[in-house]
Amino acid sequence: MTETVHNWEDHGYLATYIKKNGSFANLRIHPHGLVLVDLQSYNDHIKGREEVDQLLNKVEERMKELFHGNIKRVKRLPAILRGGVIDRYWPTADGRLVEYDIDEVVYDEDSPFQNIKILHSKQFGNILILSGDVNLAESDLAYTKAIMGSGKEDYTGKEVLILGGGDGGILYEIVKLKPKMVTMVEIDQMVIDGCKKYMRKTCGDVLDNLKGECYQVLIEDCIPVLKRYAKEGRMFDYVINDLTAVPISTSPEEDSTWEFLRLILDLSMKVLKQDGKYFTQGNCINLTDALTLYEEQLSRLYCPVEFSKETVCVPSYMELWVFYTIWKKQTDI
Repeated sequence: MTETVHNWEDHGYLATYIKKNGSFANLRIHPHGLVLVDLQSYNDHIKGREEVDQLLNKVEERMKELFHGNIKRVKRLPAILRGGVIDRYWPTADGRLVEYDIDEVVYDEDSPFQNIKILHSKQFGNILILSGDVNLAESDLAYTKAIMGSGKEDYTGKEVLILGGGDGGILYEIVKLKPKMVTMVEIDQMVIDGCKKYMRKTCGDVLDNLKGECYQVLIEDCIPVLKRYAKEGRMFDYVINDLTAVPISTSPEEDSTWEFLRLILDLSMKVLKQDGKYFTQGNCINLTDALTLYEEQLSRLYCPVEFSKETVCVPSYMELWVFYTIWKKQTDI
């Protein structure tokens, strides 16, 4: 291997080793005692990866010998596989990198609104990913139950409005509960098409037809629909917002998603019955600033509201998720 060495008097030592096949290693020694070894190589087969592991074992043993057993701690991180046909790395909402056990790209299409992926996970089943955000896996009934009120609500004979929900999970579960009518408004037909074919453990057969005995699916932008319903005076017992999570940004004046969120909230309150309930997801429990800002937005709606929240473990998210229940504040007569 070709060796290149850099030595900085006050900043430590760097050595780079390059092999003829393009593989290379960096050895970085910092003045305070931290030693980093990074190895990059092209291995598209298991045998090659095993050889790399064996090499790293030898490096680790040699380092212990050189330091005469004075190493306090050794930590080896799993290899990150770049440029693979299957992308297994997806960030959590709070910016941590997660490697999923993805073994198949089931569906990958671009709609006029977003990129739609459905990937298969050995643990979680098929996972719907929209424009890089993990939305829902077949394992995630906990999400659907939470955004419906965690089993505490009686949907029998009720009027329900679902905003978004193109995976069909909420619609499928509510239809079982004998509602009077469920109206689902989803802007992206291609999400529905992908999910009714590849997410059937989530949606069952409910997306096979856009109309059923007690439900209808409108392929429309929900904002004009909400404005139309408000003008007509149409009211719902439940409004379930499955459009988007609370924005990560904590600068509402700079993030249009916050403006969209406030508009949806206000319009939803206008079509919600006085004793009705509004359900929505929040975001990762670690995003305390964003969640606090969302709760502040609730005090700025056209009508006074109250809220409660619940934290749920959604399997494929690999993080705790916050859900909100919002209702109109009862005024004394």
